[in-house]
Amino acid sequence: MEQLQRIMHVDDDEDIRQIVKLTLELIGKYSVAQFSSGQEAVDNAVNFAPQLIILDVMMPEMNGEETMHLLHKLPGLENVPIVFMTAKAEDGYSQKLIEQGALHVIIKPFDPPEICNQIQATWEAYQAS
Repeated sequence: MEQLQRIMHVDDDEDIRQIVKLTLELIGKYSVAQFSSGQEAVDNAVNFAPQLIILDVMMPEMNGEETMHLLHKLPGLENVPIVFMTAKAEDGYSQKLIEQGALHVIIKPFDPPEICNQIQATWEAYQAS
């Protein structure tokens, strides 16, 4: 099983980015590249070569779903798993994101230390499939 090392995180909220980066780097020991917009992520993703991508759903200009579709068109990123973070916890919304290609959905607000557990469990399930 390949070990997860590189995670790309995209969120327009600076506070969320800081919390996620600290958590993933300090607790999870992952290398994290962060971007504040979908376009910035698309422009830089190939150079970082993420093994897993965490996307905010609601972002200005390009939302998480649009960003996912563009990222999956980039060379080498076609099959990189996507985890969404969203405050939209309505019934069925998480399932809709999974049906569109997301591997997992983390609901905001989240428990920062629990993010690493969710990411690792999601990665292990992905590797096993």
